[in-house]
Amino acid sequence: MSEPVTYPMQNGHMTVIDWLLDSDPAIRWQVMRDLTDASAEDVAAERARIATEGWGAQLLAAQDPDGRWGGGTYFPEWISTEATLTLLYRFGLDPVGEEARRAIAPVHEAARWDYDPNLRFFEGEVEPCINGRAVAIGAYFGQDVRGIVDRLLTEQMADGGWNCEQENGSTRGSFDSTLNVLEGLLEYEQSNGANGDVAAARVRGEEYLLERDLLRRLSDGEIGQKRWLFIGFPNAWFYDVARVVDYFRQARPAADDRMTEALDILESKRDADGRWPLDHAYHDRLPVDLGESEGNPSRWITLRALRTLHWAGRWKPEAATAEPS
Repeated sequence: MSEPVTYPMQNGHMTVIDWLLDSDPAIRWQVMRDLTDASAEDVAAERARIATEGWGAQLLAAQDPDGRWGGGTYFPEWISTEATLTLLYRFGLDPVGEEARRAIAPVHEAARWDYDPNLRFFEGEVEPCINGRAVAIGAYFGQDVRGIVDRLLTEQMADGGWNCEQENGSTRGSFDSTLNVLEGLLEYEQSNGANGDVAAARVRGEEYLLERDLLRRLSDGEIGQKRWLFIGFPNAWFYDVARVVDYFRQARPAADDRMTEALDILESKRDADGRWPLDHAYHDRLPVDLGESEGNPSRWITLRALRTLHWAGRWKPEAATAEPS
């Protein structure tokens, strides 16, 4: 493990933390919570602004009259109901706030899954990766998603993973599907309290990834997909090295030695100013402009990377004094 990074002080200039804070409330409150010593009251006040300012307010205002977004449930990709609710979840919209409750109220009935229009939103559909995200959204916003959770528990494969191709005969787990399911199960437990069956399945799923060092096939030790090394945001179903280690930051009290390579790769992507670029935009469009483009510094990825490296003991918040150019 490398030593925690320290940056030279640049008096009078913007630090990396300042640069992160010079943004939308959806980012600011998470920076305050995870990377500064801001009080809980100040963090909560900043978080409350998501519903009325910036990207969060724009997403809420874009809701269709029938309660969906983009005219569909999973499609059109990136602007649909599922994609928009995932963004609001990632933004951290207060789930008990009036704005969130009003937005969520019609979703279950209005957003029927494209796979089967008889299936309501919080009943889930057939693919584990989509169902994992539906569980995360539903659990976070206080909806009953236990039926989807129970289905996912029955679909866990012998190796501990999940795979959206299981219905087509696959017998091995998938990194992408497994991470989507794990994120949903973790949010379910965080929102509803510890659950033995869910926790056991989640730990088995985590071991599926850890046994493979978060990146490598067991069969030949090679990195399974080169795209996993290119960091993006938002992710939809796509697995990448920053997303998976950020998951473990939330799931475990400390890093595991089997995460070392992934953490090394994440660290290596830091630029000379202490920021991380958007390696790859998975999306071709978004319902709001996050102000980020491929190859340029990304606040979302920098936030994700710094809080993960802090958790792993590789970075100190008080050391973030590099001057972004």
